[in-house]
Amino acid sequence: MRVRLDFAYDGTDFSGWAAQPGLRTVEGELSLGLGRILRADPPPSLTVAGRTDAGVHARGAVAHVDVEPAGWAALPGRSDLPPHDAAVRRLAGVLPPDVVVRRAREVSEDFDARFSALTRRYSYRLCDAPELLDPLRRRDTVTVRRPLDAETMDAAARSLCGLRDFAAFCRRREGATTVRTLLEYSWRREGPLLLGTIVADAFCHSMVRALVGAVVPVGEGRRPVSWPAEVQDRALRDPGVTVMPAHGLCLEEVAYPDDTALAARARTARAIRTLPAE
Repeated sequence: MRVRLDFAYDGTDFSGWAAQPGLRTVEGELSLGLGRILRADPPPSLTVAGRTDAGVHARGAVAHVDVEPAGWAALPGRSDLPPHDAAVRRLAGVLPPDVVVRRAREVSEDFDARFSALTRRYSYRLCDAPELLDPLRRRDTVTVRRPLDAETMDAAARSLCGLRDFAAFCRRREGATTVRTLLEYSWRREGPLLLGTIVADAFCHSMVRALVGAVVPVGEGRRPVSWPAEVQDRALRDPGVTVMPAHGLCLEEVAYPDDTALAARARTARAIRTLPAE
């Protein structure tokens, strides 16, 4: 049977999501935790909506896992809890404090955490007045030395939205497309902080941090507002675009269609996207 997990983590001390030999990863910890409470050996494998890099955080991560029905049914033990509530409670007892499973629930086999997703929403936090940064936020906020203009950054960011080829902001992978639909990219200031919101149907590797790196020079006054769109149109990596540090990035939300549309969405997402002919 298939189970959906909604979870969050502080990515500071992880080598990213994906399990890697000899390294501490979110997938590794979560898989081991599930193996313990389900008494499964080997522990079950997970499919996640977003494979975050080392240091990236998540408040709204989603994964699915296929489990044996008997093991799932046995989770409540002598309690009166339903299995999904028992799973959350028991995971809280075996997972490290920097990973929290907020919800577990049974779903149909049509649900695919990765391919059924409609959108992913990320946030990015910058501070251009390091002396005013709350030290308790040092693990999720990136400091920059120069003052930033949030309005010009916002204008530059919005110019990148739409169904586009984001090759200029992605690490290419053999056989993979760099065409994505960027639904929202915006910036706003809150005191010494600048908060970015980035929403797309999907992201390429390093795309979000490169998109941030494309507009920071605009905010600093070193590039015109038109520059990020010009880089995008060239579809080539530009040395002027810095891939920003990981710890300012957080996966905030993954959105899905209703249950009747899950399978169709997964089929669409698996298809290689291309730009429409002009």
